[in-house]
Amino acid sequence: MALKLLMSAAAAASLIIAVPASAAPQRGTPDSFADLAEQLAPAVVNISSAQKVPGGKGETASPLQKKFAPQAVSLGSGFIVDPKGIVVTNNHVIDNADQVTVTMSDGREFKAAIRAVDRETDIAVLELETPPAKLPYVNFGDSNTARVGDWVMAIGNPFGLGGTVTVGIISARNRDIDAGNFDDFIQTDAAINRGNSGGPLFDMTGKVIGINTAIYSQTGGSVGVGFAVPADLASVVVDQLLAHGETRRGWLGVSIDEMTPKLATELGFERPRGAVVSVVRPNSPALSAGVKPNDIILDFNKRPVNSVRDLTRAVADTPVGSTVPMTVLREGKRVILRVTVDRRETRVLANTLTSPLPGGLKASGLTLERPTRDVIEAFGLAPDVEGVVVTAVDPDSQASIVLQPGDIILEIGWERMTRPEAAATKLDKLRNLNSGPVQIYVQRGELLFYESLRP
Repeated sequence: MALKLLMSAAAAASLIIAVPASAAPQRGTPDSFADLAEQLAPAVVNISSAQKVPGGKGETASPLQKKFAPQAVSLGSGFIVDPKGIVVTNNHVIDNADQVTVTMSDGREFKAAIRAVDRETDIAVLELETPPAKLPYVNFGDSNTARVGDWVMAIGNPFGLGGTVTVGIISARNRDIDAGNFDDFIQTDAAINRGNSGGPLFDMTGKVIGINTAIYSQTGGSVGVGFAVPADLASVVVDQLLAHGETRRGWLGVSIDEMTPKLATELGFERPRGAVVSVVRPNSPALSAGVKPNDIILDFNKRPVNSVRDLTRAVADTPVGSTVPMTVLREGKRVILRVTVDRRETRVLANTLTSPLPGGLKASGLTLERPTRDVIEAFGLAPDVEGVVVTAVDPDSQASIVLQPGDIILEIGWERMTRPEAAATKLDKLRNLNSGPVQIYVQRGELLFYESLRP
């Protein structure tokens, strides 16, 4: 099956929208969804984004050619969360857009500015440039209380058909679809198609419990397997984007692995749980707190850690600079540590060269080069270093989570790497095979460690 992001357009907006917070969820089969759809549809909008395509080659294009240059248009959905004209959608709906237009259910159109985006969760916040005095809006709900089997409603603009309402149930929770480090998707069988991207998934109280983002499909049409970013994750991201214009996630500074069934049995656990520390980063909050390799993190900031994703999410949600408790299992004994969380964006995503060295091969978000004299001098490497040097990392790639410029890749999938060509070919082959994460052996200064890289 192929995972597809949804691109095309959303539904509308016009009068009021406030569904009473006290309304009880309908657990039985509703006689009709008409009243709820009528209340909610005005706050859902169609989004069209246009990217200019040069009308001629480079500087040879005439002013007239440039003025009437064609535009590549993508359509998607969104929803108003503030009557002052704040709209939430998917980042991939408006990515690289030169112009964004928001269309309401009554046909009114407004130009919108991209206020802030978060590529890691595929969320974008727009602001209408000249909003009217009153706008309908909806609120985020509590996706943690949503249960498998609960009714849900999606409103959007699939295939350009505006104001489309579909209903279904929550099919599953906490889905990991390899979209990123914060995968925690709600799965639904409500019909989701291209154009539903960025549109809301409502519960029966009229609260947004998810942002429709992706589908599994071989044809591009709905087969009843759609995915939505849960509101509990989305609302935190939206709040940070509105407050700061960027995300501010917590960072611990460890590489972690899932607990294996064999280890769980040895420890006397009924099932695998916790995150096993494989590497503690230099100058990291984890190192300062006394975390050691082979520690098993059982909870973080009073949130249980049953998997690697649980820890990633718990750390990211922790306010930067705060000091929180963390329980680890070390040599059979529980130890409580106090960790002061650093900021992930400055410690990880910022580890890219603003002016990478010329040349190099690109693969999986990495720029790879031989350890030439220029490369050795640029990164302060040992003169006799061997391996493939990472000279730049795309901050939007999976690789940015585990690698940084100056790292030396020694092995990929237990295969020794000495040439950038071999490393790039290996990564490209694994990506094309959808083989999942691959084990890499990395040298960073005097530190040697294994990491899992998703090509």
